[in-house]
Amino acid sequence: MDIMRFYNGGEFAAYEYMGAHLTDSGTVFRVYAPNASKVSVIGDFSKWEELPMKAVDDGRFYELVVPEAEEGQRYKYRIYDAKGDFIDHCDPYGFGMELRPGTCSVIRSIEGYRFVDEDWLVQRSDCRDRALNIYEVHLGSWKRRSDEDEEGWFSYTEIADELIDYVCELGYNYIELMPLSEHPCDESWGYQSTGFFAPTSRYGTPLQLMELVDRCHRRGIGVIIDFVPVHFAVDHYALTEFDGTKLYEYPADDIGYNEWGSRNFDHSKGEVRSFIQSAADYWLSVYHFDGLRMDAVRNMIYWNGDERRGENRTAIQFLKDMNSGLKARHPSAIISAEDSSAYPKVTAPVFDGGLGFDYKWDLGWMHDTLEYFRSAPMYRSRDYHKLTFSMLYFYNEKYILPLSHDEVVHGKATVAQKMNGQYPEKFPQARALYMYMTVHPGKKLNFMGSEFAQLREWDEKRQQDWDMLKYPLHDSFREYIRALNKIYLEHKALHYDYDPTNFMWEDCNSVERCVYAIRRKAAEGDILAVLNFSDWYQFGYSVTIGKDYEAELLLDSDNQLYSGTTPDGKAEFTLADGRLNMDIPPFSGRLFLLTRK
Repeated sequence: MDIMRFYNGGEFAAYEYMGAHLTDSGTVFRVYAPNASKVSVIGDFSKWEELPMKAVDDGRFYELVVPEAEEGQRYKYRIYDAKGDFIDHCDPYGFGMELRPGTCSVIRSIEGYRFVDEDWLVQRSDCRDRALNIYEVHLGSWKRRSDEDEEGWFSYTEIADELIDYVCELGYNYIELMPLSEHPCDESWGYQSTGFFAPTSRYGTPLQLMELVDRCHRRGIGVIIDFVPVHFAVDHYALTEFDGTKLYEYPADDIGYNEWGSRNFDHSKGEVRSFIQSAADYWLSVYHFDGLRMDAVRNMIYWNGDERRGENRTAIQFLKDMNSGLKARHPSAIISAEDSSAYPKVTAPVFDGGLGFDYKWDLGWMHDTLEYFRSAPMYRSRDYHKLTFSMLYFYNEKYILPLSHDEVVHGKATVAQKMNGQYPEKFPQARALYMYMTVHPGKKLNFMGSEFAQLREWDEKRQQDWDMLKYPLHDSFREYIRALNKIYLEHKALHYDYDPTNFMWEDCNSVERCVYAIRRKAAEGDILAVLNFSDWYQFGYSVTIGKDYEAELLLDSDNQLYSGTTPDGKAEFTLADGRLNMDIPPFSGRLFLLTRK
């Protein structure tokens, strides 16, 4: 490793030098502790007796080769501060950790797995002009062996076949995994990490995670991982005051802690920047992940996410440098920002003054859409333009439309439960919502369980309510999502999201009727959605499609196949003088393919 590049914040592969590496002569341990008075390694191999480490390079790094140290053994660094006091820390660059409540690092090999995903990697893209339909998953609660056993998880390899089959069958082409870096608290969902290079041992080993990703690629499924570049867990056995000083965090507590109670990284330090971007590169390079969803980007743009405190210019520059470096190394990987701010040019290239992300989550669209569907039908004329507002700013960024884990917890209710009305009324509205989401420009993300209209809020300790599929309303809802996803994957008109000529409102003025008509254009054929979000039958509705076009009904959300009221094949419409005419049932939508005669 180039030490000056490490200090300057330009290193992207520090993990190749730092941490615990298995070699023919034993395990080489290396740790960075510039303010320590001395450092030892302790572990199973030494019966937890201290093995003093030698200061190397410029004296700020410590190294030791331990011939007896083997794969699977636990270890820690005993780090003495300037006063001679010590704390035993896990390895910041460690490739494995023991299961909580244990806090030790574990010697793990990240070599030996042979990927067979060359074909996938060659054709992989950032999906700018392709379908990107993401199924967001928390591995510990998608399916479990037992909800009664708090450790009743499946391993990375055990869950692989069933999860991949399910995703393929439902018409998703990417999986987004919530954070997998090691974390002590299940309730943090992985967002408060202690092991940024260690896949959580809850589900197995690094090589098993590699196999999961590889098997996804063999089936044509991309895999994105949630990545946290903003903050870390407060636990003193981890990064907090690592060498007796605030090495990774800010010196002042008013900016050192955040709203989640965790520690903020000090992005002004070169060694911290090298640490974070090396972790980002690690997941892409070593595990072949296809992208990173970066969490809480607002908290890097503004001090602690508070616009009133001003921009954190050092962190902003770091984002630009990290994204530039990652895209240079992995041009086809997807780097997306979960950012709730209105900061401009988040997805513009760095050379054009942007932050360099490929995509940004459209949290404004999510909020307005769900708020609209929560409202009683009598108020939807008043709120009509909540659903048109998003297109006024859409082309400012490259957006993903997220209905994520954040919207189904903490008393917010699940997506289906948010729909106005009683139980039977929620399902047709949810079907119409997802049709609107599908035809609205922007890539798609849906959290697990939402595809069958789960009504219980997500709980990381319980698997999804799969038994709900024995009820026709839930089973047919999943069949509807499957049909909708297949249409999305197959029709290119729904993929050219960021070309302004691809989208048009055919009707955004039927305020009293609460009817909208959206058209997406492509040479292969246009897609038209007609959506009735009122609780009334809209008789005699007519929309212009052009005299040169003919219409084919692709999907009717009110079809009895999906627990609607219209018999299969009986959704009637006529075409005359370039206008499409129909009666539209309440809370429903119809998708048409428009082709030239």
